[in-house]
Amino acid sequence: MANSKLIVVEGPQGAGKTTITDFLRHSLSYTNLYRLCGTSDSTPTGKKKAEDMYVDLLEYMKKMENKSINLVFDRTFFTEENYCRLGKKEYSFTDVYEKLLEDFSKLDFETYYITLYLSDESLYNERLNREGKAVFQGSKFEASNSINQQRMYLKMAEEIKEKYPNINVVNIANDRELDVVKKEIREIIGF
Repeated sequence: MANSKLIVVEGPQGAGKTTITDFLRHSLSYTNLYRLCGTSDSTPTGKKKAEDMYVDLLEYMKKMENKSINLVFDRTFFTEENYCRLGKKEYSFTDVYEKLLEDFSKLDFETYYITLYLSDESLYNERLNREGKAVFQGSKFEASNSINQQRMYLKMAEEIKEKYPNINVVNIANDRELDVVKKEIREIIGF
């Protein structure tokens, strides 16, 4: 029986993943935070790199079951699938994604899949002012990219919710007052 929480926070660039995952890390006792960015190899050889990385990550998650340690992830294999669906990579990841998602759904955690989004998509213009920060060339920090990512993440969330009732799928509008968002997250996750 699960005695730990596994929380994956996904969303487009500029949706506030860093702020929310930091909040979760510092608000939940015994919590580790992991920030992932995927592989930068967008060629077909990148698919194998991504697959190996995420298979190993799921094996690690499996080893962490029932250790009374909560795990919070800022991005995982869902990002890879999102980018591939949007044509940012030269390969399809769906076959790997579906297997990873199936294995993910069987982990013995109280599992949450949180999609952060902005109900006012125009806010991405100001949120993506990232001068001096490294940028993944496959998806530059542009409002149009974030909007497309957001729409795809929300579609993926609905697919997960429909197929895996044991995963708590939550979509959170993160363009409200931060205290309101934090309160909503506390109520949903129960801390």
